[in-house]
This record gives sequence, C-alpha cells and structure tokens, in this order.
Amino acid sequence: MTDDVLIVHGGTPLQGQIRVRGAKNLVSKAMVAALLGESPSRLFDVPRIRDVEVVSGLLELHGVKVTAGIEEGELVMDPTNVESASTDEINVHAGSSRIPILLCGPLLHRLGHAFIPDLGGCHIGPRPIDFHIKALREFGAVVDKTPEGMHLSAPNGLHGAKLELPYPSVGATEQVLLTAVRAEGVTELRNAAIEPEIMDLICILQKMGAIITVHTDRVIEIQGVPRLYGYEHKPIPDRIEAASWAAAALATRGEIEVVGARQADMMTFLNVFRSIGGELKITDDRVAREGVSGAEGGIKFWHPGGELKAVALETDVHPGFMTDWQQPLVVALTQARGISIMHETVYEQRLGYTEALNQMGATIQVYRDCLGGTPCRFGRRNFMHSAVIAGPSKLHAADLRIPDLRAGFAHLIAALAAEGTSRVYGVDLIKRGYEDFEAKLSALGAHVERP
Repeated sequence: MTDDVLIVHGGTPLQGQIRVRGAKNLVSKAMVAALLGESPSRLFDVPRIRDVEVVSGLLELHGVKVTAGIEEGELVMDPTNVESASTDEINVHAGSSRIPILLCGPLLHRLGHAFIPDLGGCHIGPRPIDFHIKALREFGAVVDKTPEGMHLSAPNGLHGAKLELPYPSVGATEQVLLTAVRAEGVTELRNAAIEPEIMDLICILQKMGAIITVHTDRVIEIQGVPRLYGYEHKPIPDRIEAASWAAAALATRGEIEVVGARQADMMTFLNVFRSIGGELKITDDRVAREGVSGAEGGIKFWHPGGELKAVALETDVHPGFMTDWQQPLVVALTQARGISIMHETVYEQRLGYTEALNQMGATIQVYRDCLGGTPCRFGRRNFMHSAVIAGPSKLHAADLRIPDLRAGFAHLIAALAAEGTSRVYGVDLIKRGYEDFEAKLSALGAHVERP
C-alpha cells in the first residue's frame, strides 16, 4: 500500500523541540478504569494515537459516552449507561489491541459478564494470558472458552484473593488492580509490577475511592469497596516516546528538546544515555514557571561530538532498563566505538528487528545465551535474546518493513541516521504509540515525505 510508506532522506541531524503527552501505557488503562466509576471521568493530556481510538471504540460499544473536553487533549468518559456489546462488534477490534482482556474485571462488576476476543498487539513474544484467566477465576469468575473467544460470568460476584505472579508482569498487575478494587474483601498481590505507569494507575483508582496499599518487596494490598466514582487526572508523560527521541538525537548527531519529559521516570535511561557519551539538560517545571508564563519543563538531549562509547546492558522490570527503550537505543549503539551487549530479559522475541539494521550496514549478532551478566528465564532455551553490537558502523539507506511498534521507530531512526533515501513500509503502525510523529519529524528538520 503506497499510502502506508514513508520516504526518508537520511543523513541530517535532528534539531529542535517536540512535546510528549500522557504515557500510552497508562492512558489506555486509565480509560478502562473509567468503566468502574458511577460518574464521568476526565483525563487530560491524552495523545492522539491509535490505541486511544481502539479503547474509545471498545468503551463506546459498551455504552460509555466518550467525548472531547474543553482543553486540547482532554477526554471525558461517562459510564452511566454501561451495557452489553455483541461478540461480533467486539471481534471487530480483535487483532488491533490487547486491551479487551483488561475490561473483564470492570465489566464483571458492572454487568456480571464479559467477553474476550482473540487478542492482538505487537508480535514480540507469546505474552500468554494464562495468569489473567487464572486470576479472574480466583476472584470468582467462570470462564467458558469458545472458538471466537472467552465468555466470562460472575454468578456469585467477585471476591478478594491471595495471588502471586510468577513474573512481575505489568498487564497481569493491571488486571488484578482493575478487578480487586470492587471485589468483596481484601486482595493481596505478591511479585507485582511497580512501573511508574502502575503507580499512576493506582493514583487514579485512589482518586475514584479505592483503598490500595503498596508495601515493600512488590506486595500490593487492595481493600475492595462497593462503589467507585469518576476521576480527574493528568497522566505521567510518555517515558518511552521521550527515550525514543533521545536515541534519535544520539543516532543522528543532533539535539532534541523533549518538552514534558520527566526525570523521575527516566533515571535509569538517563544514566545509560550519559554513559554512552550523550549529553542532557533537565529543565524542572518550577524553573520553567519562573521564566516564561505557561512554560513547561522537559529534557534536552544532544550528541556532543566525538565518539560514543559502547556499553553492556540488560533489560529488566522497573526500576531496571525498560524493554521498550532498547530498540531505539541499539540504533544509537551502532554508532558507538567498541562492542556493546544488549541482553533482553523481558520479551523473548524482541531482537528480530536487528536483521534490518544489519542490511543497512550495522554489525549485530544475536545469541541464545544470556550475555551481559545475569542468567534469565530465557536462558538455555531456543530464543535469540542477546545481541552483540560492533561499532561504529556507517549506515546506508534501505527498504524497511516495520514488524511492530517499537522496532518500527527504531527502523525509522536508522533511516534518519543513514546516508541516502530509505522507504519505510508499514509506517502507520507507529501511530499506535507516537502522536503526530511525522509532524514532529518535520519540526526537527527531518526530510521525510509520503509517496
């Protein structure tokens, strides 16, 4: 499809300022949380991305009125008239998002039943939903599997449970939170994810009337309440998008100020960025307010000149190095002097994008072994989950086909850093998680066009 192609004339340093809005990985879950309230919710700084459109559609199918608010980026969700949706209508969204499974708890509370279609999302590993189903059953849900999906009911209501995750999964933690807040009794979740987006979701649920305690050692306790109300909330900024633009500045030897980016959520990334040889300057919101009226803090990232330095990294759950940071950063590491190592421990099939980078002139070898230090759950199994990057490499233009959201942005960065003209196919997939990315590229001086 010619309308899903971006022509990229590479070799120009990206320079300028862009802004990031609310985190993709929080906004969609905040929208689901609105289902639990008995009054309207208002979410601010919502990015215009495909995932927001998908969740809006799912909510509207279930009778939630979703409208734009007065402010730019404001979304109002009124769940007063929640109703059932047909499986055919829900299946229209199958393959476009993994959000439907998170609707189960709220819908069981509101309607007494729910339906999960076959789930989509990026193809970066199986990401099984076994624990989601097991947890829902522990709460008292009855699950009936059918060819088109799963039908859930709660004939005796939902009740608190003691649960422990085999791995601190973000999605499974969200499932428990969204189900437990209105379940009768107390729920204890051990080995929970504690990502900033999880903490922000807990803040939203607390605003709605939930009672949630975050203990040490990844233990979260939820005391169920009989009813919740709407919220007003400005989400945390998107730390994945901020890091993606930072990597683009490094790979193209440019300078990008990411307005809205927040230091507290990105400390691990910022340390690595500096270790590689990148420079950054953080502008605090308070400092910004003292200057220009209406100004907003952010982080400026730039390549200071000279050579970048190789590093050895492992992805991990928070507060470790985020898995969604590694793809854009690996492109920058192709320009670093020496041997860099990236050990992916979160998703077992997330290094496939490196094949395209090699076609562009990079030198990257992937391995089954756990390289870079700690053995992980993928060790001694047949997954290529470690990468060795030798640099610096001179990248040249190529025709690229985007496999998934984060790898897609990495391919885009590579095309921007390469000499010559690349054609990037499937580029609209990037709209799932990056708002107005073509307009932002133009604002940064990139030479891109549609055919």
